[in-house]
Amino acid sequence: MTDRVNREKAKGLCVGCLCANAINGLCSQCLADLPVNRWHCQCCALPLAYSGNGYTCGDCLKLPPPFNRSFIPWRYQYPIDNMISRYKYNRQHKFARPLIEGFASYLESAFQDCRDEKPQILIPSPMLPARRRSRGFNQAQDMAEKIGKRLNIPVDAGVVSRVRKVKAQRGLSREARLANLQGVFEMRASVPERVAIVDDVVTTGATVRALASTLRQAGARDIQIWALARTPG
Repeated sequence: MTDRVNREKAKGLCVGCLCANAINGLCSQCLADLPVNRWHCQCCALPLAYSGNGYTCGDCLKLPPPFNRSFIPWRYQYPIDNMISRYKYNRQHKFARPLIEGFASYLESAFQDCRDEKPQILIPSPMLPARRRSRGFNQAQDMAEKIGKRLNIPVDAGVVSRVRKVKAQRGLSREARLANLQGVFEMRASVPERVAIVDDVVTTGATVRALASTLRQAGARDIQIWALARTPG
C-alpha cells in the first residue's frame, strides 16, 4: 500500500516528452530510451564499440588508473547530456531526479550480492569555492547526498579540496591533461580503505585519475568511480 501511494505521489509530467505518466520525472518509454552504457571498459567504463563484457580499454592497459573500477550506467549523449546540463548549469533538479533515482537502483543491484564491497564513504568531486558560488551548488555533492541516503553510505565533502584553478583541458592530450591536474587536489582529513568518488560525468578520466591518485596516497586502497554518464573519450 505504501509503495503504491509513493508511486502515485511521484507521478507528474515527463521531462523528456511531457506526457503525464512519469514516475520520478521520466515516463517508462523515455526511461527505456536512455543510452545505456552496455559495453564498456571494465575499469574506467569507457564505452566500447563492440559487444561483450570484461574488456579493458587501451588507455587503461597502457596507463593503469589509480582506481579499481567504475560504475557509470549511461553514455553521455542525447537526452542524458541535455538533462545533466540543465541540472548542472541551470539548477533544474527535476532533470536530475530520474537519473539519480535510476543510478541508485543500479548501484543497489550491483552491490546486492557483495555488500562488503560497498564503499565506506562517498567523496564528491570538489569544486573551487568561486566556481561553487557562481553555480550555486556542487552537483557532485548533491548527487552523493541523495545516493548516500538511499544506500546508507555516509558522505564526506570535506576530506579533499580543490586548491587551484587549471588551464582549460580542451585540446590537450591525455598526458598533458594529467600533468595539468598535478597538485590540484589536497587532502584535508584521513580516508578509509574503501571509497567512491562521485561525479556527474567522466570525460577523458583525467580529473578522476588525479583525485583517485590523491586519495590512494592518503591510504585508500579500493577506489571506485561513481558517475551518471561517460563520454566516448
